[in-house]
Amino acid sequence: MVEGTSATRGGSPRPQDGGPGERAHRNALRDANEHLEVELPTAGRIFRLLGRAFMLRCPHCGKGPVRRGWFHILPACGHCHLLLERGEPDYFLGAMLFNLVLAELLFVGIFVTVLIVMWPTVPWDGIQIGAPIGMAVAPFVLYPVSKLTWLAFDLSFRPEPGS
Repeated sequence: MVEGTSATRGGSPRPQDGGPGERAHRNALRDANEHLEVELPTAGRIFRLLGRAFMLRCPHCGKGPVRRGWFHILPACGHCHLLLERGEPDYFLGAMLFNLVLAELLFVGIFVTVLIVMWPTVPWDGIQIGAPIGMAVAPFVLYPVSKLTWLAFDLSFRPEPGS
């Protein structure tokens, strides 16, 4: 490895100095994604991709493997070899957003269900203790789902060529 660089997921060195080498790297990433034209997806395509992601499978082919462990997503699908990162800096920010949204929706769903089932004797003390614990644990539990859901969302609007 060359000094002043770090290896990217693809194995190629990436400059860290913020100088011309970093700009060239960003331009190369942009150029690598030029084929990813945005298009309006059908509802069936969105549900198919999201369903695959929720099942922890590759959103593109529905197979895998796509993860080595709970917190380690592979660089590419083991079946179709789709890169699970789209080659853009800060691509993970979308997955962070989806993680937060999924955790909040899970909390609201459980809270409303408990209210409806337990009404009028709602266990407010249990909710007061359980809700913060659940909200702290949910992002860790939903980590692989949120990464694959973000990829599915991205693939629905920017599909791979030939799909």
